Order: sequence, then C-alpha cells, then structure tokens
Amino acid sequence: MDNAGKEREAVQLMAEAEKRVKASHSFLRGLFGGNTKIEEACEMYTRAANMFKMAKNWSEAINCLNAAIDIYTDMGRFTIAAKHHITIAEIYETELVDIEKAIAHYEQSADYYKGEESNSSANKCLLKVAAYAAQLEQYQKAIEIYEQVGANTMDNPLLKYSAKDYFFKAALCHFIVDELNAKLALEKYEEMFPAFTDSRECKLLKKLLEAHEEQNSEAYTEAVKEFDSISRLDQWLTTMLLRIKKSIQGDGEGDGDLK
Repeated sequence: MDNAGKEREAVQLMAEAEKRVKASHSFLRGLFGGNTKIEEACEMYTRAANMFKMAKNWSEAINCLNAAIDIYTDMGRFTIAAKHHITIAEIYETELVDIEKAIAHYEQSADYYKGEESNSSANKCLLKVAAYAAQLEQYQKAIEIYEQVGANTMDNPLLKYSAKDYFFKAALCHFIVDELNAKLALEKYEEMFPAFTDSRECKLLKKLLEAHEEQNSEAYTEAVKEFDSISRLDQWLTTMLLRIKKSIQGDGEGDGDLK
C-alpha cells in the first residue's frame, strides 16, 4: 500500500473511532456496553496513528495518539496514556526535531508513571528530560532530575551502579554554571553515596576541578583523554565537557576538541 492508501485507511479509522466515541456517550449505550465502544475507539485511533506513521504524516499521527490519550486518561488507564506520550515524544525527538515538545511529553509520561508507581519507567522518561534540558542549557532542571533519580537508585542493589552516572552528570551541570557549586555538589554526593568516591567518574571530576582552578587546559584535556580511553564518552558527555573546557581562560572557543 502506498502512502496515500495508508493515509486514506487512517482517515477511515479515525472516522470510525469518532463514531464509536459519540455512540458511547448516548444514554442507552452508557447503560449497555459504552466502555466496549470506547475501547474500540482507542484501538482504532492507535491503528490510525500507526498508518499515519508509516505514511510519515507525523502531525496526524500525533493527533490520533492525543485523542486516544484523552480517552485513556478519562478511563483512569494512565499506563497506556503514558506509553502514547512516549510515542509522541519520540516523534518530536527524531522526526519533527522539536525538543521542547519532546520534553513536555516525556514529563507528562513520567507523571503518569509515577501516579501508577511505575518508578523505573518514570525515571527513564525523566532521564530523557534531564539530558535534553542540559543540552538546552536548562541546567538547574537537569541537576534536580539527576539528583532525584540518583537518590532514588543508590539504595537499590540492582540499580545503585547507575547512581554514580547520575551524580556525575549532575556535577557536570553544576560545573558549567559555577566551579564552586560543582565542588560543593561533589562533597554532597560523596557524603550521600560513599561508593561514588572510588568511582572513575568522581576521580575525573576532581582532576577537572583542579585543572580548572589552575586554568590548565592541557591537564583538563589529558584527564578527559585518560577517562575516555577506558570508558568511551558519549555525545552528551563530550558536549558538557567541552562547555566546561571553554570556560578555561586562554582556551577561548577552544579547538572544539577534547582529544
């Protein structure tokens, strides 16, 4: 089926879904099986969204998912609504490249998951929000999330290994804003989570703080290179570390490199 065919089918599904929503609102339907009609409508909206996605009609896919979300939230089915919000966030993230809107949908999804006590699903969404917030220079928002998720995971035997990454990221966000803030945050994280002290991330932060205090661009780059040789830096970490490096006097705009 070509894209036009997929769109036609999606439009038909939407029309059918709307009919079922209207039918479910009638008095007799309310008494006899209104919920079945509503559930069928939700399924149709979801199928229509998938057809629009295949046809790359992103805005209509989002409209269908929002229609399904409205119904699911009215029914108190917040877990499914949360999943749909993630799908919308991913469309904004990868297809429409509207990061602010992606953030809003990840935040809504996290709220619904929290309400259902699905904390690990909520944390996944929040970590997406934090990563994007930091990229958009909304450092305080990113710090609050990383600290919250770090504190939530450090006492969990299965998740505590990840806590060091969250405190590391929070400290980097502090560092971009203010060196003293980063020092104080690092002390706080070591006190809260003693295992952090022995981590490579904590040792790197201490070297970076020292290099920054001495305004030593070479020492900063060397510390990063040493860390990267064992634990590869991803794009996010590279971006944040470069932002800090640019604040070293004499580095100016730098050469845009950490290696």
